[in-house]
Amino acid sequence: MMIMSERALRLTVFLDDTDTWHHRPMFTEIVHRAHAAGLAGASVFRGVEGFGATQIVHTTRLLSMADDLPVAVVIIDTEEKVRAFLPQLEDLLIEGVAVLEEVEIIHHRSRQPGAPSARPAQAGQVDGAGQ
Repeated sequence: MMIMSERALRLTVFLDDTDTWHHRPMFTEIVHRAHAAGLAGASVFRGVEGFGATQIVHTTRLLSMADDLPVAVVIIDTEEKVRAFLPQLEDLLIEGVAVLEEVEIIHHRSRQPGAPSARPAQAGQVDGAGQ
């Protein structure tokens, strides 16, 4: 197994799940903008409980408090690409918080590129063909 690591920057944007941009969820807009900008990846994580600037705890346990649940959009790429993406967040007028953190990315590779696959070929398929 080959292990590779590299430095990167993680951008986490904390929002409410009810935040919108032109009638679509704000987190969806951020993910689509990150994709269009060619960033390495973006994921959205829903929180089950949390509070922010209003100091009101929102939770899925109480139906009356189930609005405005926390959502985190996480984007990881090189520092240069993430910092170049930040002005797009300013355009969205986000009322949440954005956090930047230096991270180390660990890649686990089971084989060298171009090496034969360790898994058996499927019936009628030569290893690597048709993929």
